[in-house]
This record gives sequence, C-alpha cells and structure tokens, in this order.
Amino acid sequence: MPTAHGGYIVLHHVRADEWRVLGEVERRPGLPARKSRAQAVRDAIGRDIPEGDVFVVLPRSEWRNGLDL
Repeated sequence: MPTAHGGYIVLHHVRADEWRVLGEVERRPGLPARKSRAQAVRDAIGRDIPEGDVFVVLPRSEWRNGLDL
C-alpha cells in the first residue's frame, strides 16, 4: 500500500540487456535521495549491496507512469 513518502521499484542487472525486478519497497523518510535509493536496494535484497553488482532504483510513480500507454 503506498505511503505519503512514496516507494521504489528495485531492479538488478543480470547480464547484457537483462534486468530482474526484485520488488517494490517503501521509501524511508528522513534520508536524502541517494541514501534512500541505496537503502531501498538493501531492503529489497535483505543484506548489504554486493560490490560489483548493479541495481536500478526507480520511483514507484515513474514505474507506474511507464505502464500508462
């Protein structure tokens, strides 16, 4: 359920042009944008971010806008 703070969609780069959607997480209030996105990745994978792994964190609103065709 969306909150007043919004949320994120987290994707993991698997290979070449392939991305896997890891999930949707709520934005933690009080964090600046960059730290909030890093926290979203940690929340989605349940641990610290592995060195060398590539993730994309999209605002949930942008994800939904992209689905509006």
